[in-house]
Amino acid sequence: MRIHARSGNSQPRWLFPFVLTVLFLLSVLPLGRLAVTGILSLLRGGGDGLVSDPALWQALWNTLTTSFLGMLVAVVIGGAFALLLTLYDVRAKTALGFLFMLPMMIPPQVTALSWVGLTGPSSTLLKAIGMAPPLGSPQPLYSIGGIALLLGVQNAPLVYLALRAGLLALPRDGIEAARLSGASAFQVLKDIILPLALPGFAAGAAMAFVSNVGNFGIPAILGIPASIYTLPTLIYAKFASFGASTFADISLLSGLIALLSLAGLLVEERVLKGRDYRIIGLSGRTALFELKGWRGTVELCLWLVLVLILVLPFAALVASSLAPAYGVPLTLKSASLYAYEEVLLRQSITRTAFQNSMTLSLTTAFGLLLVTVLMGYVVARSSRRVAALVGALADIPYALPGIVLAVACILLFAAPLPLLGVSIYGTIWILLFAYFSSFLAVSLRPIASAFHQLDPSLEEAARLAGAGFGRRMCDILAPLIAPAAGAAVILVFLIACNELTVSALLWSAGTQTLGVAIYNLDDSGSFNLASALSVLVVLLVIAMMGLLELLASRLPKGVVPWRS
Repeated sequence: MRIHARSGNSQPRWLFPFVLTVLFLLSVLPLGRLAVTGILSLLRGGGDGLVSDPALWQALWNTLTTSFLGMLVAVVIGGAFALLLTLYDVRAKTALGFLFMLPMMIPPQVTALSWVGLTGPSSTLLKAIGMAPPLGSPQPLYSIGGIALLLGVQNAPLVYLALRAGLLALPRDGIEAARLSGASAFQVLKDIILPLALPGFAAGAAMAFVSNVGNFGIPAILGIPASIYTLPTLIYAKFASFGASTFADISLLSGLIALLSLAGLLVEERVLKGRDYRIIGLSGRTALFELKGWRGTVELCLWLVLVLILVLPFAALVASSLAPAYGVPLTLKSASLYAYEEVLLRQSITRTAFQNSMTLSLTTAFGLLLVTVLMGYVVARSSRRVAALVGALADIPYALPGIVLAVACILLFAAPLPLLGVSIYGTIWILLFAYFSSFLAVSLRPIASAFHQLDPSLEEAARLAGAGFGRRMCDILAPLIAPAAGAAVILVFLIACNELTVSALLWSAGTQTLGVAIYNLDDSGSFNLASALSVLVVLLVIAMMGLLELLASRLPKGVVPWRS
């Protein structure tokens, strides 16, 4: 049966209602349920006990402190890398950008474990080289400063991406005119580039702050052992000690996290309000300043920073995974693959976690692909208002902290489904729903970008020749967007496979994911097993990023973030 398109439009009649239905189910329904529960709880006085709880205010203070300090660390590191790799004649820029993006792609709990293995008196790596602090010395990362430092390292790539995008859009002619007028490189940087780059700095700082507020893995690994709770870990603690007021409390705490995230974005808007940043002239590749005799020193500093934040922590993780037990010195005689054999061959929990993560990630990646191909077509072929509405509804679940979405899913599916009478709470299906909701925007962006770059006349010619929507999609559009679709699948798989924040509240016996398995192994004292599993996850991340690098030349701009 042939599907008739709207008059004057190549879209079939069922397409836009289908897209709206998907957005309602994955975005509006769960977050609306969370909002309703929070409002009803406040109206019934359910927040009185929570407000009088000192643990709430301490967790709020810890969240604000670690998020703000972590944002400062991210701005310093990410800003320096963005300026140097974009504006100056540094060699091996692609390799440096690729490696700098790795901390953001590595799960936060793995980042925390690697740094714990690198520092402190029980560090296997430090003991192997005779530099470990005396036994009994405190672990310096189990502190507010330690949490903030790792949050900054984890989210420095966000600042790098935001600032680099702004720097690449700077006007070439204005910078060249200033140089020809005799302005030094420092004057151009101070008087032209940095003022114009302020929106990129502000956007990156805001994104880092919002990401810090919702981060669960790093505060859980570093904070809970020291009784330092942030709002996400407080939600986890309250959910673990389930009581009569648990649902009301976690809905209010989730609302508070959402408000903090919104406040970070509003501060960014306030900073930029009243300033005009319109650029006149040609933009693209910015002026390339020469470091001259300083180039070797600057390049050495960049590589040393990467060694410090990436290579050494990973080396500590590998060393911990090869040691027979946490804190035992690593030697050629004591080195063993026992931990890898245990997590891969003997531990049924880790095998189940591998299977669940692979199944959830692949199902999410390919399931969302089917949805976002249609959604991306609507975004590219509709008016600006419709495209903005679809994009905003898809972005909201991804922009909010994962712990908020997890709570929304719990509230939505705690009771059996209407009409069906079946409950998916405590099953793998609630995780799959949460993944679909959380990663919808990740899949949509590269596909929508690919559709925008296609010439509509190709499809219009096929339509006038009598080809239906399905035929046009299969024979013309799908082959042209195939590289972007492949990138979307890899990105969703990469992020979903290592996810912890959402699944930390939604998993149950038999539905553990890799992120949950790593956290539980560390929590139970099996640090060497957690390290071995983390090493395998890092290798998986590098392999997936390598695939994206191979596809980079065929992808729309912006899909591979470490490339221009």
